[in-house]
Amino acid sequence: MKRARPIIAIDGPVGAGKSVAARELARELGYSYLNTGAMYRAVAVAAREAGVDPDDPNVEERLKPVLAGLEINFDGEKIFLNGHDISDKISQPEIGDLASRLSALRTVRERMRELQRAAGADGGVVMEGRDIGTAIFPDAEFKFFLDADLRVRAARRYEELKKKGASITEQEVLDQMIERDRRDSGRELAPLKRADDAIVIDSSKLSIKDVVAAMKAKINARINAAKDLKRA
Repeated sequence: MKRARPIIAIDGPVGAGKSVAARELARELGYSYLNTGAMYRAVAVAAREAGVDPDDPNVEERLKPVLAGLEINFDGEKIFLNGHDISDKISQPEIGDLASRLSALRTVRERMRELQRAAGADGGVVMEGRDIGTAIFPDAEFKFFLDADLRVRAARRYEELKKKGASITEQEVLDQMIERDRRDSGRELAPLKRADDAIVIDSSKLSIKDVVAAMKAKINARINAAKDLKRA
């Protein structure tokens, strides 16, 4: 299907700067912004509030009614679960860990895929996550894979959590990130990986402004090349 405006997919591990870069890129382009990682954390909040144990052998059955009644909405940087603002809850380290565990379940991924595809179907959206360019929109017009050195990512995440008042050490953040990377990359369903046609950007030594500028340059170059081809 030909979309009036493109889908821009940004994938990568936690701490690479995806959320801030995607939000700023969407703002500069006048596109919608969708944080799929926040959607998985919303699922984790819903599961925790419903008393679902991720180690329960019947966890997928327990999750089905939770997922069926799930309503996730965004208002700027705020995220709402079934009408309630959960913006503060999703930043908790235990919610991030639970989201990673639940995201490996087929029932969760199928429901999230439905919601994410519906949200981005018309284009004009910047979507960021871990499998946007590989599983959600493999036909996205623009794909980026944003990465950074592990210790740089851990330091960024630690500073982010510290500002929010979390009681955690930088070593604990690093250990959690190592485990999170292992789990996200090793899961059977839609693992974290770079799409073959994704443009890789290493943000280790780049500011968010630099990352966004690099993405815009790649997007504009391809759009201009396509226009030149039409005129030829």
